[in-house]
Amino acid sequence: MSLERLSRNRAFDGWLERYSHRSTSLDCDMVFAIYLPDQTLSAPCHSLYWLSGLTCTDENFTQKAGALRVAAELGLALVCPDTSPRGFDMPGEHDSYDFGSGAGFYVNATEQPWASHYRMYDYVNVELPALIEAQFPVTGKRSISGHSMGGHGALISALKNPGVYCSVSAFAPISNPSQCPWGEKALGGYLGNDRSTWAAYDACALIRSELTERLPLLVDQGDADNFLTEQLKPEALQAACDASGHALELRMQRGYDHSYFFISSFIEDHLRFHAKALNNA
Repeated sequence: MSLERLSRNRAFDGWLERYSHRSTSLDCDMVFAIYLPDQTLSAPCHSLYWLSGLTCTDENFTQKAGALRVAAELGLALVCPDTSPRGFDMPGEHDSYDFGSGAGFYVNATEQPWASHYRMYDYVNVELPALIEAQFPVTGKRSISGHSMGGHGALISALKNPGVYCSVSAFAPISNPSQCPWGEKALGGYLGNDRSTWAAYDACALIRSELTERLPLLVDQGDADNFLTEQLKPEALQAACDASGHALELRMQRGYDHSYFFISSFIEDHLRFHAKALNNA
């Protein structure tokens, strides 16, 4: 597959690169970022996929999270996809921040016109990893994390793909999307009005199902997050894990909000959590 390198910056004994490529899943050109520590010069590194939240691109995490120094120390490659397809200008695609452009919600849409392009679940879990592992010096071992909408994406990706990810974590994830306004809007728009189909992309519903793998979950949530009660619902995630015996470390962080100040404060813990799991897998 043809890749066009858009930029390359030296950072913390590694290289942060951005690439454009043609996505077959989404039928459009997509951009992703990858951080490759210098350890890849002598041996392939394991990968952590980061899924960003509403309105974000690949650049939010790489520029604001403060993750590169620790990733370099740990010899961990970071892969950061965009949050939606781009460039179609479909009716309503750019009308709001929480649906359409910048808000792909990491599902495979079944409703038109979205079904033709909004297939971020396949892009993140199938197409992009195959591309990364074919084109860059990384192993086949992956972990996944994300924030808000991306935290939802990380949880469902790990829960729906046993054996694919070595670990999973999230910052302020949309834990129960079928029961919150952001999720109801996105799942209804992309999947249709039959709410029974939404369970396939709801972490709480998946955890309550008969899973063949139960990776421990690490979740950080700020207690000063403006979206905590209405949109994020960590208590629903805790209840689902308690009911199913699914290991969950839910850390309520006092005074922290929904911003990248919150993420940058605890990202080192998450990187070390994933590096340990990847190295022990």
